[in-house]
Amino acid sequence: MNLTTDPWIPVVWNDGATRAASLADIFVRGHEIRDLAVRPHERIALMRLFLCVAHAALDGPADQEEWQDCLARLPAAARSYLQRWGAAFELFGDSQRFLQVPNLKAIKAKDDEVSSLSKLDMALATGSNPTLFDNSGGDGRAFPPDQLALALLTFQCLSPGGTIGVALWNSKPTFGWKSYPKAAPGQSSHAPCLPGSMLHAFPRGANLLATIHLNLLPRDAVVTLPGITGWGRPVWEQMPSSPADKAFITNAAQTYLGRLVPISRAIRMDNDGRGLLLANGVDYPSWPEAREASATIIVRTIKGLPGRFVLGASLDKAPWRELHALTVKSAFVKDTGGPLALNNLAGDQAFDLWVGALVANKAKVLDTVEGVYHVPATMLVSTGQQRYADGVQLAEKTAWALKRAVTRYHAEIGDKVDRPDARNRRDALQDKATFQFWTQAERELPLLLTAVQSGDPLPDANAWRRSAWGQTVNQAARLAYETACPHETGRQLQAFVKGLAILFSNSANHSN
Repeated sequence: MNLTTDPWIPVVWNDGATRAASLADIFVRGHEIRDLAVRPHERIALMRLFLCVAHAALDGPADQEEWQDCLARLPAAARSYLQRWGAAFELFGDSQRFLQVPNLKAIKAKDDEVSSLSKLDMALATGSNPTLFDNSGGDGRAFPPDQLALALLTFQCLSPGGTIGVALWNSKPTFGWKSYPKAAPGQSSHAPCLPGSMLHAFPRGANLLATIHLNLLPRDAVVTLPGITGWGRPVWEQMPSSPADKAFITNAAQTYLGRLVPISRAIRMDNDGRGLLLANGVDYPSWPEAREASATIIVRTIKGLPGRFVLGASLDKAPWRELHALTVKSAFVKDTGGPLALNNLAGDQAFDLWVGALVANKAKVLDTVEGVYHVPATMLVSTGQQRYADGVQLAEKTAWALKRAVTRYHAEIGDKVDRPDARNRRDALQDKATFQFWTQAERELPLLLTAVQSGDPLPDANAWRRSAWGQTVNQAARLAYETACPHETGRQLQAFVKGLAILFSNSANHSN
């Protein structure tokens, strides 16, 4: 299978049909493609592949002026580039393979490095991997080439670190094999798109080709990113021959194009589509040593000291609650701010922003998150961002008050959930109520975005509460409280009223 000419990328065409496209189709027919039809972590990996091909085909754009004019040249340039490098995009065969290292050999230890190909799909249950969306066994399954291609690319971009098998790569021990030549498990770091469960964000255009163009970055900007030593070449142009191939390893780990499509794992798939050799590949520095262009950097105070951190995803906090941070333009690449592609946006037009992440806890994959938001142009300036942040803060304070109200209600009916030994049950009761609250609040997000279009700050918190967004927040909190706290008997009714007073007290102490 060749990824440049064979269909393997799930997309939605302009006619509404969902059909796979080849890599060449993405560029030559990208104006006919509405969007990708993939999971959040797969979108992140695919966007990086598209951007890498586009940058390499254009050898740029060199600066913002060249970016303005490169869209018309992109389809022909990408087609020519993929024809020239097509042999590097073979999934199987005896020659160079896409994102697979050459001359990888197993050792005879515990054979941990000999794995099922289902390990490449992080949503499947395989060995000790948790089940996310899979109800069938993981080992011994065969997969069609199109699924393998997408899973391989995604795994190289987002696989979690931890204990990993070891192998010999062109007679050299793979990275992380610290006990060489003793055959013991090795260690790996997170692939470059995963540290901190980082939220990735990409502005979206009218079609997929326009989206790719909108996220291309000028060469004069990205070469000054932290951890980037130069423009570089895609890894398929300079595939390392072994861990001792220092020049090509440096290109892969420290240049912009080299990092876009990583080889964070040393992989060689069996021709029958059932097994693979898996060991640690190239280690990729992460923030603060290196910054991903689609990530967001924020200032957070820990133990009284401010620091710059990657904005990560949380399963308890939907991405829309972070839009005020995600839409901050970075004047310089070392500054705090959202994805660098925001600098390509016109300052007077609304835009769509896709936000998503793979959420992990150390080596354990938990779930994915994503959202697409139609963002007013005022969100690209500080006044709009502050206004949005104030609206989110109003909702967060209300959620805290809802938690306290639920706790007070149960205390009044004799259910002492505020005791230390009842903490888990108290948290479950609070979480059930706040989940309903946040679900309803998210449905009404357009009201908050409408309030931001003015850009002028509201005079005080009471003005926020009187706004359409504030009224919706109150209604959502009241409904969630009523659902969580029955009020049929006299005692329940008395408890309900006391909790209700806390829920709508402007002076509520926002703590558990």
